[in-house]
Amino acid sequence: MREEKLEFNVYEVFAQTDSMEHHVHQFSLLASTPDLAMALAQENFLRRSDIVSLWVVRRDDIVRSDPEQRQQFQRLNKPYRMKQNYSGLSEKWRRYKEHPLPPVTLDQDGEDA
Repeated sequence: MREEKLEFNVYEVFAQTDSMEHHVHQFSLLASTPDLAMALAQENFLRRSDIVSLWVVRRDDIVRSDPEQRQQFQRLNKPYRMKQNYSGLSEKWRRYKEHPLPPVTLDQDGEDA
């Protein structure tokens, strides 16, 4: 009788506690199949807290960047995306509310009159 060896993989477990939140990594576990990994994750996690969604991902299936690619992730110079560049918006809104723009009237063709 030939003995079969089970191959175990490391699985990463992610949980979502609220439908408006992101999935967050919780822990890693060893399992022989994805179904067993899901069952183990549910057994270990669900008895502690309420969740909306549970992901179990085989670690080998996760694609990650190499440390050499770090330079590609450097922020491009786009100051208009930075929060501090919008500091005067409350003042602009206040002025607009005090002196709104006149309404635009359109002719029959939908063009400015």
